[in-house]
Amino acid sequence: MRGLKRLRSARTVSAGHALVQNIRRGHYDPATHTDPHLRLAAAFTELAAAV
Repeated sequence: MRGLKRLRSARTVSAGHALVQNIRRGHYDPATHTDPHLRLAAAFTELAAAV
């Protein structure tokens, strides 16, 4: 059987998907000042620098 075998895995994937969708829509400050097509890349660049 392939796929998500535990509820914890499903929650993690779901939370990650929601985060990416919210970044793409411009709901987070790091991505609001860039071109909409480049928001995701810009947000991950800023998040990587912060970590």
